[in-house]
Amino acid sequence: MSINNSSSEKITVPLFSALYNFEPRKTQKLLSEIIHPSAFCHYFHPIGDLEASLIYERIYAPLFNSFPDFERRETIRISGKDAHGEYWIGNAGYFLGTFVNPFLTIPPTGHLAHIRFHEFYKCTDGKVSEIQAIWDIPSLMMQANVWPMGPSLGREWLVPSPATQDGIKCNESNEQEGEENKLIVLEMLSAMSKHPKYGDEKIMELEKFWHPKFNWYGPSGIGSSRGVLGFRKFHQIPFLRAMPDRGQYPEETTHHFFSEENYVAVTGWPNMSQTLTGDGWLGIAPANHKITLRSLDFWRLEKNKIRENWVMIDLLDIWAQIDVNVISRMRELAFPRTNLGQVKLSEVQ
Repeated sequence: MSINNSSSEKITVPLFSALYNFEPRKTQKLLSEIIHPSAFCHYFHPIGDLEASLIYERIYAPLFNSFPDFERRETIRISGKDAHGEYWIGNAGYFLGTFVNPFLTIPPTGHLAHIRFHEFYKCTDGKVSEIQAIWDIPSLMMQANVWPMGPSLGREWLVPSPATQDGIKCNESNEQEGEENKLIVLEMLSAMSKHPKYGDEKIMELEKFWHPKFNWYGPSGIGSSRGVLGFRKFHQIPFLRAMPDRGQYPEETTHHFFSEENYVAVTGWPNMSQTLTGDGWLGIAPANHKITLRSLDFWRLEKNKIRENWVMIDLLDIWAQIDVNVISRMRELAFPRTNLGQVKLSEVQ
């Protein structure tokens, strides 16, 4: 059985096209037309939740000021219905351009720079009724050489598009294939949740679900890894050491899984809740503080195995929950090169 996802294109693709060859007036007009005035609009820290009428002013106008020649490039676009019958569109890609003015007070480099994004749109009655969007702000700090937190354990690089170059979908697709792949991902996540509470790492059966050449693409601050060993060494073991109770508070989270052919996505705001009782993750001390995570993810499957997994976590929001202001620390790190020549020495002491 096939499912026709072309209705999603009628709602959102004109906006995506306007952002590729950025047209300010057209973008403003499309935002007002396609997003319901009462839509829930959730954005990354420090932006936070916005009214629909403020999206251009708070998101795209500052981006345009900082990157006057910016463009939005998509690497993944899929759509489908979640378990509640709600229709979602998932996007991954990059904003890129010449970084000439500060963005969120991050100092400009004068060079080509990029901001990776994952954005999810829920569509209801021909309008966007909810947005969940995370941009990789730590990556931009790293490009500007003002990242104030600990180094990533994984590889920091320009995260690639799908190896098969088939990530742009939203057309007529095989519904059964998508459902079968979604069940594989759900089974994998269920198996992973058994460790460490119910057994050692073998209980997760990772080799059953993941391709031997599996790539895990995390956000900047965590980085990317290769294979089961790389994933466990550079992300999962530190993560579980710090928060072994992950997955034990389902009543505090939401999940929207949807799929299209060989791609599966999940979104939730938040979709994880756990307690920082140990150390080893991101250099964060064991604060014994419960935190929530916003994670917007994509999986690509080949022959019933997960070959690639793109993960975006709002890391700045996590630090904010434990009262660490990363942007303030970044400003202090950037201060000598951005301001020292403009103030008197007495003002610095």
